Order: sequence, then structure tokens, then C-alpha cells
Amino acid sequence: MNTRLVKILRGSLAGALLAGLATVGLADDAWTAAETTPAELKAQAAADPAALVILDVRTPEEFAAGHIPGAINIPVGEIGARLAELEASRDKTIVAYCRSGRRAGVALKALHEAGFTKLSHLAGDMPGWEESAK
Repeated sequence: MNTRLVKILRGSLAGALLAGLATVGLADDAWTAAETTPAELKAQAAADPAALVILDVRTPEEFAAGHIPGAINIPVGEIGARLAELEASRDKTIVAYCRSGRRAGVALKALHEAGFTKLSHLAGDMPGWEESAK
């Protein structure tokens, strides 16, 4: 093989490796949770409620005004400080919701970064749940 071709191949390989490493970093930054529909959540809760945590990340006032049966309330701003409350649930599926999805996304990303793996976002959040109950 000629030297020029070897240099080109080495450069291409190095470039591909760097691009691959950059993609891995971007993939983690762009992580998003799976989606669970209200119907799927109802079915999961009926089939095996012990394998599921329904996490409401809205304010205590929003939670008091109405929430999904069985949900626990940890406001999004308290997730980091209250991780210990969820430690026993590492093997369970955690489905988070809020009003519009923004706070649930922030909470789920924090849980993901803390090593939780079975994470899902309730599609439609609380309005979607309320609509499905009609």
C-alpha cells in the first residue's frame, strides 16, 4: 500500500472516530423518555400497580386541585433533593407528568442522569389524562 493512501485512511478513520464520539455525547444530551398514553398507564396500573410509580412534578397546589390516582407529588424543583424517596423504585417504571410536559421532561432528564432507567412521560400530561377520563 502506498504511504499517501495509508495517511488518507488514517485521517478518515480518526475523523470517523471523533465524529462517533461527538454523536455519543449529543445522544445523551438529547435524551428523551419514552411516551406512555393515558390508556397504557391505566392498563399498567391495573395489571401491576406495584411495578409502577406515577410521578406528578407539578406544585403541591396543582396536585391538591386534582391528580392521577396513586400519584406521588415531588415538584420538579425538588427532584434532586428528594432522589432518596425514589431510590426504592429504581426497578419500577416511573411515569412522570405535569401540565404541559416541560417540567416532566426536566424531571425525567434529572432522573436519567441519576441512573434511573425505566422512565416514561405521560403523553398529554394532566390535560391528556383528564380528557381520557371523559
